[in-house]
Amino acid sequence: MQSLSRLLFIGFAGVALASPVASQRADDQIVPKSVELQRQAKVLATAGKLEQAEDMLETALAVDPRNRGAFVDIARVAQKQHLFGKAIRMTSKALQLEPNDPDAIAVQGEAMVELGATARAQVNLQKLQTICGAKGCPQVAQLSAAISRGPTVAAAKIPEGPKSN
Repeated sequence: MQSLSRLLFIGFAGVALASPVASQRADDQIVPKSVELQRQAKVLATAGKLEQAEDMLETALAVDPRNRGAFVDIARVAQKQHLFGKAIRMTSKALQLEPNDPDAIAVQGEAMVELGATARAQVNLQKLQTICGAKGCPQVAQLSAAISRGPTVAAAKIPEGPKSN
């Protein structure tokens, strides 16, 4: 009887410890359907169908919530819609999955610039420079250009008179 209880205890402990590991997947193990939905969403976003692209990306995440590329793509769509807070939230989710994702860091930095948080964007640039090292990566130039340019939405001119319907 005592050996049976030990065996059950060891079995339950093994299941409890193995469960979190089983749900984690590497990028090359993302469900293929999720990757295909993400690819289709990129086509839609390129065509300017941003809402449909976002819906497709959300479906890709429903199929596989570990698809961090889909989080980054949602952030890019959000930026095109001038939803910079949403872009930052989505890249934060991608960075929870992979803290050193250069695409997520760069897109997040660009959104921070648009919100006027240039100092925080500088921190992202430094992190990118550390990750990329001497080889450099296009994300460093991309974020550097955004920081140099400054916020484009905040600099936009507000019309003088009231809107006419």
